[in-house]
Amino acid sequence: MARVRLKQDHELSEQTLSRVRAIEASGGDTSSLRGLAHIETLFAGFNQWYVPARKGDAVEEELIELVRLKIARLNDCYT
Repeated sequence: MARVRLKQDHELSEQTLSRVRAIEASGGDTSSLRGLAHIETLFAGFNQWYVPARKGDAVEEELIELVRLKIARLNDCYT
């Protein structure tokens, strides 16, 4: 299965790096964001949808986490 290389800090735009640092400072995982950062427009669009959704505004946080774990398991990604 193909894997997306995760961008390092020095490869990120200032806006993306700022977001990544904030997430990491709070103990969050930035793997998905670093992968999406290969295409900045995709990254921006994803965040417009994902951030409110992840906060439980559209779907309960517990369900989001269960779906995330299921997708990871289906892709042999044990996070």
